[in-house]
Amino acid sequence: MKAIIPVAGAGAKLRPHTYTQPKALIPIAGKTILSFIVDQLHEAGINEFIFIVGYLGEKIQEYVTQTYPNLQTHFVYQNERQGTGHAIELTKNIVGYDEVFVVLGDTICEYDVREVINNPYSMLGIKKVDDPRNFGIATIGEDGFIEQVVEKPAIPKSNMALVGLYKIKETHFLFECLHHLFVQNITTQGEYNLTDALDCMIKRGAKFQSFKVKNWFDCGKKETLLESNGILMKKFGGYIHETVKTENSIIIPPVSIGTGCVLKNAIVGPHVSIGANTSINFSIVRDSIIGSYTTLHEVVIDNSLIGSDASVTGLSRSLNIGDNTEIDFG
Repeated sequence: MKAIIPVAGAGAKLRPHTYTQPKALIPIAGKTILSFIVDQLHEAGINEFIFIVGYLGEKIQEYVTQTYPNLQTHFVYQNERQGTGHAIELTKNIVGYDEVFVVLGDTICEYDVREVINNPYSMLGIKKVDDPRNFGIATIGEDGFIEQVVEKPAIPKSNMALVGLYKIKETHFLFECLHHLFVQNITTQGEYNLTDALDCMIKRGAKFQSFKVKNWFDCGKKETLLESNGILMKKFGGYIHETVKTENSIIIPPVSIGTGCVLKNAIVGPHVSIGANTSINFSIVRDSIIGSYTTLHEVVIDNSLIGSDASVTGLSRSLNIGDNTEIDFG
């Protein structure tokens, strides 16, 4: 089985960070989004990965080759973003007739990967949502098999959302249906969508079972990324690299602090993820993600996402305040 991970998106909802960093490489709970996905699949026994890259694709390729030198990897460029269906079609020559596990590059979920891989049927990951109109939706029959999948329906028949996990056994069938989309110019919101190809497969007799994920961590925009960071920190704990230097500082776990960081007169945590070689001086940081080679000085930061090579400096104040006084610096 091969894993296909589409990571060609521009990550518009996470700008300005994604102007210089692919969304898949944004740090969360001490790892990158991409590492959570790759580690999960590799631990379950998958050793061959196909990455569909585009925007800042060279950074993805460099990261993967350096971090996972022992994996068999392929990089396919999607120069024109025409949807997930178009992205998957680009992998046809590499996939051949092998089974594939497609995981969207911003999808971190908790589920039994081995159980899904070993199931004799094709499978789609689902989770119940309150408003299904913004997701691909699966309708499940009484026999437990999926009867229909629809991308972002205006009037949903189900509230079971597709979470971006697709195990597909009949890959020749998949590429036939993708070809059908292109020939008939079947698009959803102007894009060739993988969901439409899967629905084509179902209509032509392919059997898909669903599996529910325990948790689905949304990494698509700042607020949900920070929330996911906090949840994952609580679940897996933090990690402080042995090279981290602290002076007159307090660390409130869980936190993840990368190699070479320096904390002086600082309070850090809880739920803080810090990249490598970052300096934090006379500052308080909580519930935030801080990149690498960044400097924070005399600031109080809460629920913030700060990139790499950044510098944030507050105002130095000398105060002489009497009793019964309240001051708000805004």
